[in-house]
Amino acid sequence: MYLCTYEYRGKGTIGILNNDKLSIIPLENLINESINDMNDFISRYDDKIVLINNRIKKYNGETILLKDVKICSPIKHPKKDIICLGKNYEEHALEIKDYVKNKEELIPKYPIYFTKRADETIGPEDKILRHEKVTDGIDYEVELAVIIGKDGINIDAENVEEYIFGYTIVNDISARDIQKKHEQWFRGKSLQTFCPMGPYIVTKDEIPYPVALNISSKVNDEIRQSSNTKNMIFDISHIISELSQGIKLEAGDIIITGTPSGVGIGFNPPKYLKSGDKIDCTIEKIGTLTNYIQ
Repeated sequence: MYLCTYEYRGKGTIGILNNDKLSIIPLENLINESINDMNDFISRYDDKIVLINNRIKKYNGETILLKDVKICSPIKHPKKDIICLGKNYEEHALEIKDYVKNKEELIPKYPIYFTKRADETIGPEDKILRHEKVTDGIDYEVELAVIIGKDGINIDAENVEEYIFGYTIVNDISARDIQKKHEQWFRGKSLQTFCPMGPYIVTKDEIPYPVALNISSKVNDEIRQSSNTKNMIFDISHIISELSQGIKLEAGDIIITGTPSGVGIGFNPPKYLKSGDKIDCTIEKIGTLTNYIQ
């Protein structure tokens, strides 16, 4: 199931991409009750995906053409800060070696966790603010985002998939000069509009587990990043199991799993984003998230 948040005739709501990939089924037509937003849906319907899929197969009611709607970020207002993984692809960890103080630990022995403030995310085709008074080093990072479907603590690695609702794309926009100045990542990754997300949340039944998806990014149609999620140093089962030891994960939590090599800071000289640049982030089976620098 491909879930989206969309605007149609001035109203924002949730829909499901039809099998023809050209139209959307309004979610309310399938469940006969009102849902506030995607967070509300995830918390109430994680265990009813099979039921909804069966209703989709029999559905012959109203649909809305995809070309007539604006696709928004699927989770416009995350419940919490987004959990992030640092240096979770070996080639990316190596490409930024010149910016690492401890040269003896270029490849992490343990996952590096941090958070990203995103009180409001942006969606496909939206503009990323330039923040020219704050930064001169805006960079891109295509990442697979995992959406938690139900509450859990002390989750065993072999049971992790049970707690996953689905997957989407996040472009972990980063201000490298701010990161360097403060010697940590939170502020440089948390400026307004620095969390593009979408276009869809793909429920876990659509993607075989363990997840092995091609992942790539382009800037102005030039390929910058190209890898596969199977190349993560620490896979999704490890990440979620470890995070949950002593920490309660909740429905709607968003975990982004790291970026492959090819980011702007990895070039010599760095290729930072400029006003007017187009960034395409693509993950197999999910789609492409396109944004522009203001």
